[in-house]
Amino acid sequence: MPNRLAVAPQYLLPKRLLTQLAGKVAELHGGALTHALIRKFVAHYGVDMSEAADPRIESYPSFNEFFTRALRQGARPIADSAFVCPVDAAISQFGPIKHDQIFQAKGHSYSTRALVGGDQSLAHRFDHGHFATLYLAPKDYHRIHMPCDGRLTRMIYVPGDLFSVNPLTARHVPSLFARNERVVCVFDTAYGPFVNVLVGATIVGSVATVWHGVVNPPRTRAMREWRYDRENITLAKGAEMGRFLLGSTVVMLFPKNVVTFVADWSATRPVRLGEPMAAAWSSPPRA
Repeated sequence: MPNRLAVAPQYLLPKRLLTQLAGKVAELHGGALTHALIRKFVAHYGVDMSEAADPRIESYPSFNEFFTRALRQGARPIADSAFVCPVDAAISQFGPIKHDQIFQAKGHSYSTRALVGGDQSLAHRFDHGHFATLYLAPKDYHRIHMPCDGRLTRMIYVPGDLFSVNPLTARHVPSLFARNERVVCVFDTAYGPFVNVLVGATIVGSVATVWHGVVNPPRTRAMREWRYDRENITLAKGAEMGRFLLGSTVVMLFPKNVVTFVADWSATRPVRLGEPMAAAWSSPPRA
């Protein structure tokens, strides 16, 4: 009960206004003030700046540029595995999709259709498949990479709420990842379709992709969709595909009989970009 009470204020807070204000502050080129904010953040969350391509706090003119900092060369080697972890994060949940239901937390599930914005034909491709939900904490590296080679076919912006996506909220807000604002990225791969959903949250100023740039803002009330069928946007395993301007969560969907997650994966376990995530059930067909 105390945990539920701790989440209750999120239903009342002006989450959109707070997110807009946080975005403005994060974009500000505030000189010494910005650098002081970054130093405080690094100290509070224990950010390891030795992994950054540029570890000097003074080199970042805005908080956003610090938050989306690049890693130094070799900091995250990409494993020789069919599917690699696409982010630095903690495992929220993972496992089989039971028909079309994704497990969120004890007593809470949500549908693939709701997650992808209501497209039943897209959702149906993942019936009885597998999912993985990974939570990026404030201290984590916040660029998102590809778990396998893929060709982009669609991107869908789904408007929604802006609840926090931390583990406490995930345990107590029903259908959290299917009710928050999100960007649904759809790929074709050698193993079939793959969806990576970038979920927004309170104070997540925006989500950006490498092929589009900033997707939100603008924050619209209507869904927006981009089709890439006639373009050849192909990203290799381990390549950057997007980033959060302040942290959040990714939810990945795989079809039936495609992935077998590595044996040492478990909920709450920390993972790092490039680590083995899953083996393939079978080898992809030869070109």
